[in-house]
Amino acid sequence: MGAIVGGLGRLVIRGRQNISLLMTVGIGVVAALIGTFIAQRLNVASTAGIDWIQLAIQVALAAVGVTLYTGGGRSRGRSRRR
Repeated sequence: MGAIVGGLGRLVIRGRQNISLLMTVGIGVVAALIGTFIAQRLNVASTAGIDWIQLAIQVALAAVGVTLYTGGGRSRGRSRRR
């Protein structure tokens, strides 16, 4: 499950991420566990069929995790002072 959630999290983010497969799976596992916990608290963890809301929460958390790991939240360029 971690590989699927981590992979989907990477697909959501624009551009190329310089991250290993092992780290992608690790982030996916953590995102799946935290996402399941959040879904249980929101009472959307056990529905008939596929738990789409829970999966969406997990993928969103994986995308945030990959972005934070790769440094996507920081500025890439230098600001010029005049």
